[in-house]
Amino acid sequence: MTNEKSDKKKKVNEDEIASPKGMRDIFGKEYYAYQGFFEKAAEVATYYGFRPIETPVLEREPVFTSSLGVGTDIRDKEMYTLKTKGGDHLVMRPEGTAAIMRAYIEHGMQAQPQPVMFYNYGPYFRHENPQRGRLREFRQFGLEILGTPKSIADALIIRTMTLVLEEAGFKNLSVEINSIGDKTCRGSYMRALVGFYKKHTSSLCSDCHERLKTNPLRLLDCKNPKCQELKAEAPTSIASLCNECRHHFKEVIEYLEAMEISYRINNNLVRGLDYYTRTVFEVIDATPTLLENGEPAAPIALGGGGRYDYLAKALGSKKEVPAVGCAIGVDRVIMSPAHKPLDPRILKKPKVYFIQLGSEAKLKSFTIIETLRKAHVPIAQSLSKDGLAQQLAIAERSGAPYTIIFGQKEALDDTVIARNMETRSQETVKLADLPDFVKHLKDELR
Repeated sequence: MTNEKSDKKKKVNEDEIASPKGMRDIFGKEYYAYQGFFEKAAEVATYYGFRPIETPVLEREPVFTSSLGVGTDIRDKEMYTLKTKGGDHLVMRPEGTAAIMRAYIEHGMQAQPQPVMFYNYGPYFRHENPQRGRLREFRQFGLEILGTPKSIADALIIRTMTLVLEEAGFKNLSVEINSIGDKTCRGSYMRALVGFYKKHTSSLCSDCHERLKTNPLRLLDCKNPKCQELKAEAPTSIASLCNECRHHFKEVIEYLEAMEISYRINNNLVRGLDYYTRTVFEVIDATPTLLENGEPAAPIALGGGGRYDYLAKALGSKKEVPAVGCAIGVDRVIMSPAHKPLDPRILKKPKVYFIQLGSEAKLKSFTIIETLRKAHVPIAQSLSKDGLAQQLAIAERSGAPYTIIFGQKEALDDTVIARNMETRSQETVKLADLPDFVKHLKDELR
């Protein structure tokens, strides 16, 4: 009976400390897959002129409540908020754009040569129902260009984003694109949209009844089958564009065609956050795939973005800051069958397996490992092991082409034994000569 109570108590404790719902541990090959993707994405972004930025995971609540707009699920339902002991209201960032604009304003980047171009990577948090490729803690790679209204900036964001995804293995990408206008022409479109949906309120889902009052654009973002047919008949934003917005959109399309980027104008694409203006887009993997029941699967959106010329003023800036950006859902990329894992620079296959035997050898082991590190020779080791046979067996499995053996005798003689694991030949090397031997070893292993 005592054991049963003990087991029950242990199980309760394990449940209590399990990772929160929708959040998970990343390690092993999966960790390296994320790291490899980030390094390649950062490399591509750097070649196109973007610089790194990292914003805090926690931001003041108004950064998002003032920018996301009433009627958005992110603001109304999904933000993780907390109140500190000092009385501050903070939010675990649900997206990256508002935080980067906050940093741009706070650090006076308007005084720098414009535009300012950033790339960023990190975790974000939304309290929504977890599903494949969309967890409560998710990772994004983002690109932002702040300080220019030019259409070429929109095209540059799309080009860089598609290149990053191509480098990650995606060969059948397509850009879904639309323009939702600006404050000059948005009003007439919104009146037409609301007027249309008010005639069909009986056909709307419960969420869209609320969206009709608070955020009509998000009516076009509804995934409920009940609302799908209405979306096809709804007025289009392109039909309401003013001359400047129409010209801007035409130029973006021309850039895409010049770069031979596959695209499709999607009249229902709106990006329901208040700060978006003009260009909005998503990049999808258009590779045909089948569901378990044999039905064709819907194309997967790997990321998206758009122009957000009014965000700065929503955050308190006296001047508008024209800007455009995007974010790639890294979890979706890594989980996709089309993803090509990229080895990160941090991942080095061991060239040497280091074996030590005896207390005297253990004491001097770190000196040898440091010699190898300074020579940029990656190693594997098991310093906690003692027996030669056990360590040699691990060395065989590691695939390292050389093994360095350092035992009690070698510790007294200031030598090591270097063994070629393929030929089984070995030689004794003085510790003083180890750096030169390692240089020769590196040339041999190239």
